[in-house]
Amino acid sequence: MLTTAIFPSRYVQGNGAFNHLGEELARFGKRTLILLDPFADDHLGAALNKACQHQLECQRIRFNGECSDEEVARLAGVARQHLPDSIVGIGGGKSLDTAKALAHELNIPVAVVPTLASTDAPCSALSVIYTAEGAFKRYLFLPRNPDLVLVDTGIIAQAPARFLVSGMGDAMATWFEAEDCRIRGAGNMTGRPGPLTAYALARLCYDTLLEYGPLALHACQQQVVTPALEHIVEANTLLSGLGFESGGLAAAHAIHNGFTALSQTHSYWHGEKVAFGVLTMLILSGRKPAIIDEAFTFSQRIGLPLTLADIGLANASDADLLKAAELACAEGETIHNEPFRVDPLSVVAAMKTADAQGRFRKQA
Repeated sequence: MLTTAIFPSRYVQGNGAFNHLGEELARFGKRTLILLDPFADDHLGAALNKACQHQLECQRIRFNGECSDEEVARLAGVARQHLPDSIVGIGGGKSLDTAKALAHELNIPVAVVPTLASTDAPCSALSVIYTAEGAFKRYLFLPRNPDLVLVDTGIIAQAPARFLVSGMGDAMATWFEAEDCRIRGAGNMTGRPGPLTAYALARLCYDTLLEYGPLALHACQQQVVTPALEHIVEANTLLSGLGFESGGLAAAHAIHNGFTALSQTHSYWHGEKVAFGVLTMLILSGRKPAIIDEAFTFSQRIGLPLTLADIGLANASDADLLKAAELACAEGETIHNEPFRVDPLSVVAAMKTADAQGRFRKQA
């Protein structure tokens, strides 16, 4: 059997890593276009100037907020006027995905610098494209992973802890989805099954979350960097990125994609919706009660969603849930990587059961 795994070319992580951005980017050439989300544009300008001084000519541009075809087209027009040797994305997941899509459009190297550990987007050869209104549109599969992923844990620690928790929700899906893909023999993001390495990394991701998640949360709440925080940033960013991309996606992310069609969920983060997708997936797939209990307990300890109300769906009707489930089960969605047949009604049943279990735990 032919298996395939894909990885970013270079991964740099640590407290103060941002200070080395200029020397890392200089390997790609002298001119770079830097896409910054609003937070990065407002708070990291001086640090960026210092990091890149005497080595690069930097053109900075502010991200409009949505990873959409329209935004990529706008940025491509700007980039073609400046002819950069590389693209840099600095900020949250959508700004990084946009930078990757832009670099693909221009066929030049891309570096990504996350300011949050809220998703596994930084390492992947994938951009999630949304409509201009924020609904999921499609996956854009890229021919290569980022040329550089640089993660400054000192910056990550300054962000509200909710983002780190959201990243743990996204990362929690990694092993469960990769394991179901392994059992099914389903393809990963390359279309082929992953090697043992991918599944082992996915499992390491889950084990790291369980062991260090609460300690890392406490460190982030104090805005300090500790070994536990370093471990969770690595799990959220590198291990989850490698695990999902080379292991494969299944029900949890498809259920997330379905939820994006419900406007009530738009103020909630990707990882928060994925986390409830994980709880739904575990019930849908008939996991053993001990595993389901472990996932609910971990989610409750670190503050991940346990109920539909926790992602804005307290008043969702059965018709709303069915709409999300039908989109989750659309042709080509990753839910069909599950090693059993899935249909929208069974997804709704699992959603409602997960919600009931979450409400029971909150009342206990």
